[in-house]
Amino acid sequence: MNTATRAERWSGYALLTVMAIAVVIPFLSVFLASLQPAGTPVVGLTWPEQWSWDNYAQAWSVAGFSDLIRHSLTIAAGVVPASLVLAALAGYALGTMRLPGGNAVAAFFIAGLTIPVELIVVPLYFDLRGLGLTNSYLGVILVEIALFMPFSVFWMRTHFRSTPVSLVEAARIDGASSATILLRILLPLARPSLMTLGLLVFMWSWNQFLLVLVLIQDTTKHTAPAGLGFFVGQNSTDVPTLAAGTIIVMLPILILFVIFQRSFIAGLLQGAMKG
Repeated sequence: MNTATRAERWSGYALLTVMAIAVVIPFLSVFLASLQPAGTPVVGLTWPEQWSWDNYAQAWSVAGFSDLIRHSLTIAAGVVPASLVLAALAGYALGTMRLPGGNAVAAFFIAGLTIPVELIVVPLYFDLRGLGLTNSYLGVILVEIALFMPFSVFWMRTHFRSTPVSLVEAARIDGASSATILLRILLPLARPSLMTLGLLVFMWSWNQFLLVLVLIQDTTKHTAPAGLGFFVGQNSTDVPTLAAGTIIVMLPILILFVIFQRSFIAGLLQGAMKG
């Protein structure tokens, strides 16, 4: 038994090591490429003979990343809080209350996970154009909230369904209202799940490319990924500068993950154990 357990443990470590290498090497390759002198041909994982940090300043100024990042943060600031509030409310209702047709509503949200954004982006454009919401951050925010809501509700419903029923019933016996139970009892317990969901929603919102490209055709309002796409088209031969621009776009997500990695991992583990 001990031998089998030890073999399983080492096989798990080996699998995690391979996965970590598969993630780290591409990122390391891009990072090292960004430090090569501008215009240098880059092939594979190459250590720079001369470290050139000027590529970052060049990419920042040429692509206008100060405005692009501000636009991305504006959209994320609207999407993340609204998604968390709506998902918490819907997940609480579907996970703890016996609602007529509650299972059908939950199945409806789960079905939304199967709809790719590529399938709906063109109809969305014409609908928003009719409402005057194209070339508008509000239009993108509303669409992203709707796009992320199926997973968000599913995530929070799973969390609240795993909450001990006795805890909720005891609070109701003491005279607590549904709002009080949610705000004072369940939400503090849901902090890891909410933190993980918030980071995921931020990452998905930050990385939206096609949606922003279609709904916002005014290049002065583009977000960081969309701006990076235009930057690549204009500087396709200067690989080090392109790599620097890519690192700049990735940096906010990396910073947030480093800051909140414990809460993120705790939320994932909590969701896995509850699942």
